[in-house]
Amino acid sequence: MAQTVDPNDVMMTGENSFIRLSADGGKTHTSRVSHWRVLWCPAGAGHAMFLQSPLIDNRVQIYSDNMAVARWLQRTIETLLYPPFADVALPVLAAHFERSGDTQSAAVETVDSAIDSIVLTWHDYIEPFVLTMAPGMGNRPIGVYSTFFPAKSAQIEMNGQFAPHATWLEMRGDRQSSSACLALSETWVKPRVV
Repeated sequence: MAQTVDPNDVMMTGENSFIRLSADGGKTHTSRVSHWRVLWCPAGAGHAMFLQSPLIDNRVQIYSDNMAVARWLQRTIETLLYPPFADVALPVLAAHFERSGDTQSAAVETVDSAIDSIVLTWHDYIEPFVLTMAPGMGNRPIGVYSTFFPAKSAQIEMNGQFAPHATWLEMRGDRQSSSACLALSETWVKPRVV
C-alpha cells in the first residue's frame, strides 16, 4: 500500500483552542484567548494561554506551566497569528491547567494562577472538519494541520466575572466555522531544509 509522508519538518504537535468575542459580529474583537496544550516542541511539553480582554483592561496576560514553551510559541507561531501575544517582554505567570468535558456537550479548560482563576467554555458545536494549511498558504511561512470543532457559543470567565459580547459564525473554506474552536490534533510544520 502506497504511503505519503508530508515533506515538511514538524515544529510542534498538540492543541491550540481559541475564543474570540465581538460586539459587532467580528468586525472588531473585544476579547481574545489562545490556549495551547503542547505535547511536543523543541522547548518541551506544557501549556500556555494568551489572553486579552476588558476583564484585564485590554492588556495581554500570559499563563504557562512551562515558560520555555510559552516563549517558544511567542517566537515561532504567535508572532504570525496575533503579534500582541508575541511580546516577549511580557511576564509569564505560573499556572495550573486542567480540562474537563468533551465535544459532545461542553469542553472546559481551567487555568489557575496565584492571582487568577480563568475558565474557558465551548459548547453548541458545529460539524468538525480538518483544517489544512501547508507552508506558504495565507502568507505564512509555516503550515498547520488541525481538527477543528467549532462552537456556536463560548465564554471566558475570570475571577467570577464574564467577558462581554459573543462569538460569531464565519466560513473557513467551504465549511461553517466560528470564532471559537477546539483545535485538536494540531501539528505545525515548516519547510524541510535538506
